Amino acid sequence: MIGSDYTLELCNVFHSGQVEPGSFFQRLTGGVKTGVILKDVSFTTHSGEVTAILGSKGSGKRALLDVIANRVPSKGHILLEGIPLESDHFNSTCALVRHSTRLLPGLSVQQTLGLSLTKISGYLKSSKVKQVMADLALSNVAHKCVTNLTKSEYRRLIIGVQLIRDPIILLLDEPTWDLDPLNTYLVISILSNAAKKYGTAIILTMEKPRSDVFPFLDRVVYLCLGDVVYAGPTRNLLDYFGSIGFPCPQLENPLMYYLCLSTVDRRSRERFIESNHQIAALVEKFKLEGQGIMQGNLHENNRIVNPNKIQLNYGRPGGIHVIWMLYLRLLASIFNLKKNGIKQMFMRLFSLPIYFFILWVFYNEAQDYQRAFITKSGLIFNAMVGTYFISIMNTICLYSPYRTRYYQESQEGLYSGASLLLSWNLVSLPFSFLSACASAAIIYPILSNISENLDFLYFALVLWSCYIYAEQQAIGIMMFVKNGLIAAVVNIYLTCIYVMLASGVLRSYKGFEEWLYYITYVTHTRYASIFLHRNIFKQPYFNNLPYSDNENCTSTASSLIQTSSNLNTNSNANCRYTSGKAFLTERFSSKNFNGDIDLSGDFQPDFNLGVSFAFSLGIMVFNKFLYLIPLPSYITDKFRE
Repeated sequence: MIGSDYTLELCNVFHSGQVEPGSFFQRLTGGVKTGVILKDVSFTTHSGEVTAILGSKGSGKRALLDVIANRVPSKGHILLEGIPLESDHFNSTCALVRHSTRLLPGLSVQQTLGLSLTKISGYLKSSKVKQVMADLALSNVAHKCVTNLTKSEYRRLIIGVQLIRDPIILLLDEPTWDLDPLNTYLVISILSNAAKKYGTAIILTMEKPRSDVFPFLDRVVYLCLGDVVYAGPTRNLLDYFGSIGFPCPQLENPLMYYLCLSTVDRRSRERFIESNHQIAALVEKFKLEGQGIMQGNLHENNRIVNPNKIQLNYGRPGGIHVIWMLYLRLLASIFNLKKNGIKQMFMRLFSLPIYFFILWVFYNEAQDYQRAFITKSGLIFNAMVGTYFISIMNTICLYSPYRTRYYQESQEGLYSGASLLLSWNLVSLPFSFLSACASAAIIYPILSNISENLDFLYFALVLWSCYIYAEQQAIGIMMFVKNGLIAAVVNIYLTCIYVMLASGVLRSYKGFEEWLYYITYVTHTRYASIFLHRNIFKQPYFNNLPYSDNENCTSTASSLIQTSSNLNTNSNANCRYTSGKAFLTERFSSKNFNGDIDLSGDFQPDFNLGVSFAFSLGIMVFNKFLYLIPLPSYITDKFRE
C-alpha cells in the first residue's frame, strides 16, 4: 500500500516509435518510418503537485504520457516510491485521460459519475460523486445530459470520472485543448485544488500555456523533439534560465517565452540551424547544471497533503460488479426521457414492428388461391430479410458509442470485450424478443391462424434468431470497421449473399449445382427459411387451392395441376401446386431428391429451429472470443478518437 506522500521518478527514459503517418498496408507490413521520440527524459514529481509538460507539436508530450502509463515500450526506469511502475500497477492505481475521450450519450452528469467503474458502491459512492461534482464545479449541472454540456463542463466531467477512482497519479492529455482563456484558468485552478485535496500527482500536457495558470503549476517540463530543456519547480524556472543567460523580459509570459525558446524555428533554413544549435546547447546545459533543480522539493507548506487520507478505490472492481455496472449503464442510457434514450427505445422496440406493419399493408388482401404460394412465400422472405436488415441498422446506430467507450476503458484494464458483450446481450435480448413477437403478431394472421399459439410462438422465435444472428454479425464486423456506413455496407453485402443463396425463394434449391446446394448448409438463412415456410405451408388449406373463384385446379374427372409429366396434356399453367408439401419439395429439395420431405431429416421442424438458434448462440460466443483477441495498436487507436 502506497502512502499518501509518494514520489514518481523518470530516469533516463528513451522511447522509439512511428514518426510519420503511414498507410494501412505500410502498418500491416511494418514499413512505417520510425525514430527516437523521447531521448534521455528524467524528472521527478510528488503527490499533491501539478506538473505541466510543455512543448510544441511533435515534441513528444503525448508519447511521454503513454510511456508513464506503460501503453508503449520504452527503455529506462519509471519508479513509484522506488518501485518500477508496471502496467497492472498503473491500471489499478493511476489513470490517463485524453482530450478525445468520449462518454456515453443519454446519461446525466450524476449518472455518468455514479456508473463509473469503481470498487466502492452504495452510500460511499454517492457521497464521493457529490464531492467530486462539487470539487469540479459540476453540481449545478448534475442532472444535465452529457451531450448538452459545454466544452469546459464536458472536459471536467471526463476528469471527474477518473477522480472518482482516487488515482494516485492522474495523467491528462491536453485538458485545456480548445477552451477559451476563462475556462482554461478554471480547469487548471480546479485541478490544482484537486491535486492538493486528494493528494494526487497530476501530470498534464499543454501546447499554449497562459501566464495566469503559472501560479497553479508546481513543476514544469519543457520538451523539444524528445529532449528535456528544463524539468523542475516552476519557482526555479526564471532563476535557472536567467543564470544561463536567458532572462525573461518584463511583461512577458514566462511559460510561453521559454516554450518559444525551446521550439525549433522553421521559418527559414538559417533560423532552423541556429535554433537547433541553441536548443542542443540548452539540453546539454540542463544535463550539466540542472540536476540540482530537478531534484529540488517544494516546501512542505506548499504541498497540502493529508497524511491520514485513505484512498478507498485502489484496485480493479470484480468481474461480476463490472458486468452489473455496464448493464446499469446500458439501462440508464435507454430508460430516460432525453433524446438519446427516446431514440434507443424507439429503435429497439418499434423499428421492426413498423416495418412489419408496412408488409401488412401490402399483403393483408392475400387470398387462398394458387398464387398464395408465391405471395405468402414472398411475405415470409420479406419478413426474414427485413429482420436481418433492421437488426443491422439498429446495431450500427446503437452499438457505436459503447464500442468507443470500451476501447477507451479497456486500456485501463477495467474490463474485457467479453464483459461488454455479455452486458449488451443481457439488455438487447429482451428488447429484441418483444420486438420480434410484436412483429410476428402483425403478419401471422395473413399467413395462418394466430389462434394456433405454439406455431405462432415458433414463428416468432425463428424471427428472433434472425435478429440475434444479424446483430452479432454486425458487432463482430464493427470490431474492425470504425465507420458506421462502411460497416453497414459490409453487413448488407454478406447478408445478401446468404439470402440469395439459401432462402429458397429467389432461387429453388433444385436449380443449384451440388456444391452450391451443400454450401447452403453453413448458412443461418437455410434453416430459418425452411422452418418458416414449413410452419406455414404444412397447413391443410393449401391442398388443391383453386386458381380463382371461377377456375378450380381439380375436378372429379381430372386434375389440371401442371407438372413436368403432363405439360402437353389436359393441364392448366395457372395450376402448379397440389399442396404445400409440393411447393416445399420444389423450393427446398435438391435436384436428385425423390422422397417425402416429411420423412427427411433436413425438414424436421425441431432440427431447423434448433440449428437456427445454434447459429445465433454460436456467433454470440464467437464474438466474445473475438473481442478477447489483442489487436494491433493502429487498429484499436482509431476507435478511441
